[in-house]
Amino acid sequence: MAITDRRLREKEQRKTEIIDAAERLFFSGRYEDVSMDEIARTVELNKATLYLYFENKEALFATIVLRGVRILEEKFRKCSKREAPGIVRVALMGQAYYRFSQEYPEYLRLIHFYGSERFSEENPYTAGIGKGYGTCRSLLQDAIREGIEDKTIRNDIDPFLASMYLMISFMGILSMENKWKLVIAAEGFSNEQFTHEFFRFILPALSPAENSHRMDMKDFAAYGFSFTEPVAPAKKKRKRS
Repeated sequence: MAITDRRLREKEQRKTEIIDAAERLFFSGRYEDVSMDEIARTVELNKATLYLYFENKEALFATIVLRGVRILEEKFRKCSKREAPGIVRVALMGQAYYRFSQEYPEYLRLIHFYGSERFSEENPYTAGIGKGYGTCRSLLQDAIREGIEDKTIRNDIDPFLASMYLMISFMGILSMENKWKLVIAAEGFSNEQFTHEFFRFILPALSPAENSHRMDMKDFAAYGFSFTEPVAPAKKKRKRS
């Protein structure tokens, strides 16, 4: 029994070593440029042994993506457990997504690349990835529903649709193509300013019209939400003629 347990531990350790090595390679390059041969060389295994652990490169890549999704999911879960009004939880989840993008930019890149529909739905890890992202959206939907109940969010919106709009917005902003970043920069805004201004735009749109239940933006700070001051674009330099 002890020998069997030891072999299982060794197998799991070797699997983790393979995932860690592949992760470093995928983080430092494009998916297309990483091969199973290179991964096998990195972990000092022959390729046949590597295939005993993972069916193909896609399965190994998906395992790494799932790591990132689980980190993001845990951040959303922590926000959902906060004792705070519904609209504050919505803001905290958006902030959690942004901080995830800053703390784990490579995981974010791989997650969004995996969502490009180029990968097989039959991959055994795809369901886990979808479930993790689905959990994040579901937690956001619950926060919106709670906000409607505590009257910090207007009651004429559908929680499911609103959660979809917000998740798509978060993903779109944080995976923006470089050409749009250049457009924003040309107008004098940094990418960080652009992201923060999104919250200043969307939270009032979710808030009720009645002043008695409408939260002041400064009130969010008491719950750990960081609101920057309103920004103005940097002055553009005039070109010399």
